[in-house]
Amino acid sequence: MLDLAQNTMDGIAAGSAYALLAIGFTLIFGVMRRLNIAFGPSIMVGVFLGAWVNAQWSAGLIGATIATFAGALVASIYVERLSFAAIRGDAALASMASSFALWMQLEQGVALAFPGRTTAFPTLPPLLDVQFVGLILHGDDILVLTVAGIALFLLHRLIYRSHFGLEMRALADSAEAAAVSRVNTKRVAFLTFCLAALIGAVAGLLIAATDGQVSPKFGLWATIKGLVAMMIGGLGSLRGALLGGLALGIVEAQAQWYLGAAAREIVVFGLLFLCLIALPGGLAGMRETGAERKL
Repeated sequence: MLDLAQNTMDGIAAGSAYALLAIGFTLIFGVMRRLNIAFGPSIMVGVFLGAWVNAQWSAGLIGATIATFAGALVASIYVERLSFAAIRGDAALASMASSFALWMQLEQGVALAFPGRTTAFPTLPPLLDVQFVGLILHGDDILVLTVAGIALFLLHRLIYRSHFGLEMRALADSAEAAAVSRVNTKRVAFLTFCLAALIGAVAGLLIAATDGQVSPKFGLWATIKGLVAMMIGGLGSLRGALLGGLALGIVEAQAQWYLGAAAREIVVFGLLFLCLIALPGGLAGMRETGAERKL
């Protein structure tokens, strides 16, 4: 039982970063009803820029953080302009295919600029571990949970306590009704894309700083984790993205401890398969397939 509880705590810490990735996907899908396949690679560009700035000027974690946010934002705007703004709103499949092409472009560009298998990234500041009733909450996990919690709190306040959040929710409910209500739908969609990029940059920064390194496959990894967490939680639901990310982290931690790293991914995709069959609407959705989910 002690191992089960310890693995759950470790999984929650990892799951909080997964939840941020899922929320980034959900913001774009929930508001624009289009899937940005290049979301993970856009974050990867920011993380590698942070690693490069640190390597060139010994900027440390603060400098790498600024560069990560700037790189992820610029890469996301590049994707938005080419794959979403330039394609009409009812051509969701064309946008997804176009973003996939940009995924390949961004990944290949990073692989050429950083030919090594891994690149060093500044680590999180050391914090003391907290022990209670035989359980250990690692210092890195405490910092990750704190930063992720603050980001989620600020996002919740923005979406549900601001005029921009009201416009976002109006666009998510009905683009036609939002336009009739004089909501600048193009501006809201663009700013939502930027907001998703910043949320993703937080996740990428936490993951890279925890590992102390990043590889050119980070974009693929972030895309898979974010999409799986979003589908487990429920497409288009922010609450579902949070639940899906935490569930994914806990299942991964338990599977790796009891079955080994080789079986971990098998268990994760088995969970996704079961959720799609038993709960097509996700953990936060309805049982009926195709039920609408709002932000």
